[in-house]
Amino acid sequence: MSETVQVIIDKKTYELPVVEGSENEKAIDISKLRAQTGYITLDTGYKNTGATTSGITFLDGEKGILRYRGYPIEQLAEKADFLEVAYLLIYGELPSKNEYSDFKNNITNHTLIHEDMRVFLEAYPTKAHPMGILAASLSTISTFYPEAQNPNRPKEAIDLTIHRLLAKVPTLAAWAYKNAVGQPVVYPKNKYDYCENFVNMMFSLPAYEYSPDPVVVNALNKLLILHADHEQNCSASTVRIVGSSQANLYASVSSGVSALWGPLHGGANQAVIEMLEKIMNDGGGLMKWINKAKDKQDPFRLMGFGHRVYKNFDPRAKIIKKAADDVLNKMGIVDPVLEIAKELEEVALNDDYFKSRGLYPNVDFYSGIIYRALDIPTEMFTVMFALGRLPGWIAQWKEMSEENQPIGRPRQVYTGAKERDYLDINKR
Repeated sequence: MSETVQVIIDKKTYELPVVEGSENEKAIDISKLRAQTGYITLDTGYKNTGATTSGITFLDGEKGILRYRGYPIEQLAEKADFLEVAYLLIYGELPSKNEYSDFKNNITNHTLIHEDMRVFLEAYPTKAHPMGILAASLSTISTFYPEAQNPNRPKEAIDLTIHRLLAKVPTLAAWAYKNAVGQPVVYPKNKYDYCENFVNMMFSLPAYEYSPDPVVVNALNKLLILHADHEQNCSASTVRIVGSSQANLYASVSSGVSALWGPLHGGANQAVIEMLEKIMNDGGGLMKWINKAKDKQDPFRLMGFGHRVYKNFDPRAKIIKKAADDVLNKMGIVDPVLEIAKELEEVALNDDYFKSRGLYPNVDFYSGIIYRALDIPTEMFTVMFALGRLPGWIAQWKEMSEENQPIGRPRQVYTGAKERDYLDINKR
């Protein structure tokens, strides 16, 4: 007999089924609660609410576990490249040699953007935030492919949209960067692989020969893999709820970009660098700020330490720390902000106060360091995050669509004024 729980309302007992996931996660299915009882549940911020079942990503914050389709993140970051992981997330299995070749070629053949898009990109002021440009560009680019608006199009047409999206977002992101630094855009080159192509579009100039640094490319590959999906977070659930209205994939991913833009979600690595700059500009020494972080009465908090999901350690941080060390050693950068970062890391990893509270450096701490070392403007940090999260958003949208999940429609508990009569403006 299936497991159930009992809920007693107004002295009447109701049986609610229990759903168990493949990793023994348990949930109480309340989908019929309102129909049976007239009651709804109230869970502000959805912290205890499962909006869907999903076979994409498993996350155990207590044990520091992150797996994509069952594969440990440690193995994928060490052995796979980003497009392999993208294929895995979107289609459910790692690609065969032929599948990977076809997938890679399809993406390579769609990296160019319609030249009419240049009109929009060039119209943005140089101080326009790159996330705003990216979100708007994704919605705009959907107008060039009107067939993508049809929710009932065949699988081949959906795959084409997926390939186009994976191919064109790096180009849009790189062009947003070029806009931010006032440089001419660089077109994609088919001779490069995915990460090499992006690095080339970011850092080369049309009139100069440039060769992407393998250390930088490798670090970017790991960063994109580590950011590729993270279960039902703010942006992923936004993509799903927008997609549940049968909005096209471009518009749905654009909504994910907008959700990621917020400083409480994707802006954490930018906040890390801003914190380090604040410490440097203060001139009072690192220990002053360490002590402020330990003082419960002080509002100062260390950015890039601990995680709202991972209560022990962020498994991604261990991986990206090595990449950060490689980049810093390779580039030989002398930067007082990065020196403070290394000192802060050393203190946090050895101080009992931080260790006892699980306040270890997280992936945002190390990714911010890498982007700073690469001389990427802080406003671009969240764009880099979006580039990595792209296959996860696509996978979430695709899973939701294929399962014909209903349109998202949360309920509410109304707390406003009761019924009242309209008064003429002269009588108010």
